[in-house]
Amino acid sequence: MDAAFESEVVDVPDMATETRWPAFAERASRAGAGSMLSFRLFVSGDDLGAMNLYNRRPHAFDAESRHTGMPFAAHAAVALAQLQDHQQMLAAVDSRDIIGQAKGILMERHKLTGDQAFHLLTTASQHRNVKLRALAEELVFSGQLKGPRGSI
Repeated sequence: MDAAFESEVVDVPDMATETRWPAFAERASRAGAGSMLSFRLFVSGDDLGAMNLYNRRPHAFDAESRHTGMPFAAHAAVALAQLQDHQQMLAAVDSRDIIGQAKGILMERHKLTGDQAFHLLTTASQHRNVKLRALAEELVFSGQLKGPRGSI
């Protein structure tokens, strides 16, 4: 976490003698980590992460390791940002699909237009203080929707 929030690179030359994070260092050393090199990953917004490299030998990382690791960390950050964007896009498409299904159910059941069905969903969402997607899932999976005045 220090690499993610405080500096670009954190070097732990000898896990067995590390004093900055005693509990972590002890557990890592017992697990076989002799040294660690951690790089900050810069990704979109405030989302930060770190790429951690471990070696069984103490003092395994040197200045060249830090120099070589920086471009890998940059590439990892780009890949992570693209993955997050892709996951958000998939979630948006999935939300749009489930809301569309819920609209279709209301349109057929109550002979509404698409706009009327969407308005009904958003009104119920606001009255129940529930996200629109959750409300749409409720209707699609249960066939029932509790509105401000009972079942819809």
